[in-house]
Amino acid sequence: MNELKSSAKPFEISKWEVWQAYQKVKANKGAPGVDEVSIETFEADLQDNLYKVWSASSRAGGVAMSSG
Repeated sequence: MNELKSSAKPFEISKWEVWQAYQKVKANKGAPGVDEVSIETFEADLQDNLYKVWSASSRAGGVAMSSG
């Protein structure tokens, strides 16, 4: 019952990998995802949104979650 839980994320994805993925989406003029956020809207708060994608991707085992 008093087990210690690891604080490590279950999947390691670097911020650099998130940045590279964003660059590919932008270069391909990526369409809005399931969250319906356009690239223009995403870029309005780019740093925070990239952080959210990185954080959610790490928690979800590599599956990016909604940034909004």
